[in-house]
Amino acid sequence: LSAGAKMGCFTFIKVMMILFNLVIFLSGGTLLGVGIWVTVDGQSFLDIFGAISSSILQVVNVSYFLIVIGAILLVIGFLGCYGAQKESKCLLMMFFTVVLIIFIAEVAAAVVALVYTSVAGTLLTAVVTPLLKDKYGVDMSFTHIWNVTMTEVKCCGLNNYTDFNGSVWYKDHGTYPEPCSGGSPPLAHPHLCVCLLQGCFDQILEEIRTHAGVVGGVAAGIAALEIAAMVVAMYLYCHLDQK
Repeated sequence: LSAGAKMGCFTFIKVMMILFNLVIFLSGGTLLGVGIWVTVDGQSFLDIFGAISSSILQVVNVSYFLIVIGAILLVIGFLGCYGAQKESKCLLMMFFTVVLIIFIAEVAAAVVALVYTSVAGTLLTAVVTPLLKDKYGVDMSFTHIWNVTMTEVKCCGLNNYTDFNGSVWYKDHGTYPEPCSGGSPPLAHPHLCVCLLQGCFDQILEEIRTHAGVVGGVAAGIAALEIAAMVVAMYLYCHLDQK
């Protein structure tokens, strides 16, 4: 290619890099804003987006999840957009490094989720079960999230109804939460209702397996975008000296 063609190619890729990361930056800002909104007023958020209330995000604290993801996207978008605009080798290398770390972490998480599902369940149990015991019935936003989840997914607790044994809710009411009884009055004896025996973790895993094709497609698409972003960043980095 001639010098002019190479220059034109470099400029085109640079502009695409800027626009792509600008979208990432704005998306990160949006997710961060939504995460803060959920933290401040989680109940109104769920009332508006009730149709997606059975998503896996409700098993964990969705507000913290959105804030973390939003912050990460903000950093990535800034490094990529500003680094390409200023033609900074330092920022481009930082962008490449951050995306590479995230890519490796995602691959590792996928391997753990696929091969060591029981380990993932154990780790999730260690984090979520204490929250159920201490915050369910105390924190209204947290309680509402779990009520919607248990109603939509038709489950009780993370593993089963025993997650509520010794909880603040059980000590105050002497029964398990109403969603655990499938819409019947709250029960003091869980064995009387079969639905109380299934936890939300297993139900959500089953939903994921049912839609494994969609989940896999989305994961593959994200991985492809990350690889493309790293390739473009390295291309710009290597060609800055030749510009």
